[in-house]
Amino acid sequence: VAALDGAPGIFSARWAGPDKDFAFAMRRVEERLEEIGSDDRRAWFTSALAVAWPNGPAVVVEGQVHGLLTFPPRGDRGFGYDPIFIPEGQTQTFGELDPAVKDALSHRARAFEKLKAALME
Repeated sequence: VAALDGAPGIFSARWAGPDKDFAFAMRRVEERLEEIGSDDRRAWFTSALAVAWPNGPAVVVEGQVHGLLTFPPRGDRGFGYDPIFIPEGQTQTFGELDPAVKDALSHRARAFEKLKAALME
């Protein structure tokens, strides 16, 4: 989340507490944005993948999807922060999008495409 200096970042699951309650985590993000008085809703998901060959160099790639946060959460598909994240070029949250559309747009798909391309070189 841009306004939170990249938080929750790699600690996104920890923001959900010990019960991994992502409804709680989404409320926590919204509350933090309200506390700092920010209207900046830019956010992104990042996925990193690596392959280390026994006798060769490691291949490391990163995929990202950028978008905006919306509150209250919308949709019951997906998991984690999907119901508050609208990817660029879309009007629905990841939680509302058809799973095939979400999967094609996701940071994971982008990372795997980059990894595939790197491994084919």
